[in-house]
Amino acid sequence: MIDRIALVGMMGSGKTEVGRALAPPLGLPFHDLDGRIETAEGMSIASIFEERGETAFRDLEKVHLAAVCRKERGVLATGGGTILDRENRERLRAWGTVIYLRARPETLAARLRGDEPLAR
Repeated sequence: MIDRIALVGMMGSGKTEVGRALAPPLGLPFHDLDGRIETAEGMSIASIFEERGETAFRDLEKVHLAAVCRKERGVLATGGGTILDRENRERLRAWGTVIYLRARPETLAARLRGDEPLAR
């Protein structure tokens, strides 16, 4: 049985929603990487980007990803940019099954309407 699943994909591809739906029938805990960072830092991802910059956010992301990957089981929804880092990609591959969620550009645009894109 697959007991470690990492969901990757662009912002708005549905990683969190799919993860929340997938975990219970598999009897697995759900881990939301962005949610974990927001809780730990007491601010939104957008605020972290704005106040501290992308480099600081990516450092936090790497630390929290490592912590989640030390857990034995679960469904993990990553952030949209998590896989941009080689070390993160390697960690995810070593941890479990990685599933890429793809959505059409018009679907992403509709889902993200009103959201501010994160700076790069």
